[in-house]
Amino acid sequence: MLFYLKNKDKDVLLMGFKYYIPTTVESGLGISKNIGSFLKSGHFNNVFLVTDKGVRKAGILESIEQSLKKSEIYYEVFDGVVPNPTSESVIEGLGKLKENAFDLVLAVGGGSSIDTAKAIAIMAKNEGDILDYEGVGKLSNPGLPLTVVPTTAGTGSEVTASTIITNSKTQFKCAIISPYLFPQYAILDAELTIRLPRDITASTGMDAVTHAIESYTSKSANPVSKSFALQSLKMFGENLEKAYFVGTDIVSRENMLVASMLAGAAFSQSRLGNVHAISHTLGGVFDIPHGIANATLLPFVMKYNLPACPEKMKDIAEALGHNTDGLPIFEAGEKAVEAVLKLNSNLNIPSNIKELGVTLDVIDKLVEDSMRSGNVLINPRLTNAKDIRNIIENAYYGNL
Repeated sequence: MLFYLKNKDKDVLLMGFKYYIPTTVESGLGISKNIGSFLKSGHFNNVFLVTDKGVRKAGILESIEQSLKKSEIYYEVFDGVVPNPTSESVIEGLGKLKENAFDLVLAVGGGSSIDTAKAIAIMAKNEGDILDYEGVGKLSNPGLPLTVVPTTAGTGSEVTASTIITNSKTQFKCAIISPYLFPQYAILDAELTIRLPRDITASTGMDAVTHAIESYTSKSANPVSKSFALQSLKMFGENLEKAYFVGTDIVSRENMLVASMLAGAAFSQSRLGNVHAISHTLGGVFDIPHGIANATLLPFVMKYNLPACPEKMKDIAEALGHNTDGLPIFEAGEKAVEAVLKLNSNLNIPSNIKELGVTLDVIDKLVEDSMRSGNVLINPRLTNAKDIRNIIENAYYGNL
């Protein structure tokens, strides 16, 4: 698959591959307060705003709504987003959208809000159910224009070509992947993340760390995606704990948002690996928040992958601030696992998936559903069903 780097004048070909980044990203403190004039300049007058009740209750929408009103933009709010978004919530939102002639979908919230908004926007112009399009490149038409305002530094969904929607009947999280799912605009405003609870800062932050690590070690990684991934890891290493322990530190909050975006841009091109293959399954069956599932699984998958990519693990350890000077390559790679374990411990992340409510009575389903993921195919170490079972069992018992 070819990717290309888009700029205003031409497409830049890099080392025999192309890298495509179609989303325009704007970042700045307080920038979301001007979203009305921003959208008005694009000739958008009727906005369908997608969010969740928690964001609305926290008052995060207030300045955004004031800006829309000031610019005389008509808008309606759909706050029916649920964690681990379901096709039912997409259908509900789509029904509300079709009650009026909206010309843009605006997502304000975390990954669930953005993924739901993506699904609603795309299904406004495609037939059937969003679950009909599971897989890569199955969407026929572009959706409504989409602008996203992330309120967490974690998913990177503001710059990715995918949405993850749960099939409630089968308890399976379906990945829908298409260039049509890239948002047109992403607005990064760290002021919106100041009021994040500490546990959400931790889980979303480690979600983004997982994106960077799995992108960097993916078999589909390329020089550009790897550069993005490593830069984001350096920024996480320098800022994640500060954002967690000093939540009002605006510099670390802003750096976290940018790092999360970079990690999202990286994996939008390289895909991910076994952590996401398994965590999507845990989310579908046990309704575990995605970020916390990723964070808890990450060291166990890294330990499994270490023999296949010790050089990359060494790079990860150094990006996270650990010294590997003079160590044999495998020992240097082990420092990456240690770095993640230390981060998880400092951020009060559970040390095993049993603490998340996982039970092994459905392990056959967990293994089968994990193996359905295309992420297994690009994981750096060859993986079969037995390997997935072992990873799940080790993560359950906390055996590293």
